[in-house]
Amino acid sequence: MTDMKKIVVDGLWKNNPATVQLLGLCPLLAVTGSVVNALGLGLATILVLVGSNLSVSLIRNYVSEAVRLPAFVMIIASFTTSVELLMQAFTYELYQILGIFIPLIVTNCSILGRADAFACKNPVLPSVIDGLMMGLGFTAVLVLLGAMREIIGLGTLFSNMTLLFGSLAENWTIIVFEDYKGMLFAILPPGAFIGLGIIIAVKNIIDAKVKEREDANKEHVVAGSKRARVTGTIS
Repeated sequence: MTDMKKIVVDGLWKNNPATVQLLGLCPLLAVTGSVVNALGLGLATILVLVGSNLSVSLIRNYVSEAVRLPAFVMIIASFTTSVELLMQAFTYELYQILGIFIPLIVTNCSILGRADAFACKNPVLPSVIDGLMMGLGFTAVLVLLGAMREIIGLGTLFSNMTLLFGSLAENWTIIVFEDYKGMLFAILPPGAFIGLGIIIAVKNIIDAKVKEREDANKEHVVAGSKRARVTGTIS
């Protein structure tokens, strides 16, 4: 597997921040009551991850070990503030709904973790791709969990998408269950815990099935090799 392909697969699946590293769970569980909330936080996290990985990679040869982590935190804080100001300017209502969890992106362990574990040791391009893939993997889990909670909790999907996309999304709301009275449990944090647990369990089942298939293919190849030696010409 090439390095770039490994970075993509790690970010989206094998080393996903939410389902494998279990980082950034506080905002993930808190704001995923609907798809629009999840997508808003996910896009903000992607911007900070890509920007911080890019910046850390650029300065990695000029920052001493003594001030490495404080410098990384300052960079992440700068990008978080920029994203916060952008949301205030263009998606103010969504910014108010997400509240404290936008400025708290600066404390997201997955962002500082990627800066310290990957970006400070690699060139710019792999670092940017790593930030993008980790952000997309985190956002995918956010949106999936948000969709599950919105359907079960409210009986709708893609409601209030105008908060993020404006008048373009006026007709995006899908009524999944007509005359649905809702399930408050799914909207509350305990529902988020159970939903995330289901997502992690499904991922583990898929991984186990894939590994089982790979092991079976290896055994088939070994068996084929033994048969070839028995029937082949031996000099």
